[in-house]
Amino acid sequence: YLPKPSWGNHAKIFAAAGLEVRYYRYWDPKTLGLDCAGMIEDLKAAPDGSAVLLHACAHNPTGVDPTEGQWRDIASALKGRELALFFDSAYQGFASGNAEADAFSIRHFEKEGISFALGQSFAKNFGLYGERVGVLSMICADPDEAQRIESQLKQLIRPMYSSPPLSGARIVETVLSDPA
Repeated sequence: YLPKPSWGNHAKIFAAAGLEVRYYRYWDPKTLGLDCAGMIEDLKAAPDGSAVLLHACAHNPTGVDPTEGQWRDIASALKGRELALFFDSAYQGFASGNAEADAFSIRHFEKEGISFALGQSFAKNFGLYGERVGVLSMICADPDEAQRIESQLKQLIRPMYSSPPLSGARIVETVLSDPA
């Protein structure tokens, strides 16, 4: 399930992974804003086992994001469901101008004990387009689940590359490690 609309490549990525692409309501052209009630209704109707993509902030292409209260409602609707949740975070810091504030959705879901995958790109917010720096994080229910997922990810990653490039990652690490 993707928000309607979503970044053009999301549907292609889902389809290439063998998933049937379905959509949940997001943009309301009448109000030029978020259709939160429609979004929650559609997500509640998603069958168990479905994959659901959420934009963590700075929704692409609308730029319209749920409020903190709406994120709480969305999390409540998804908590306890057998869904594969994936947060796309490509514009952290661009929605509000504050990277910490833009992480609210991710931190709230984690605090609520909801498992999810998080794809973060640092290409845009760090100006590292040529480096294509990013990270995949998995928020797991327990250490056993984390170990199983790590094992599977290693099997997927190993044939793709032996050693990822480091220069962009080191730039991001330096900036994020600076307490200023």
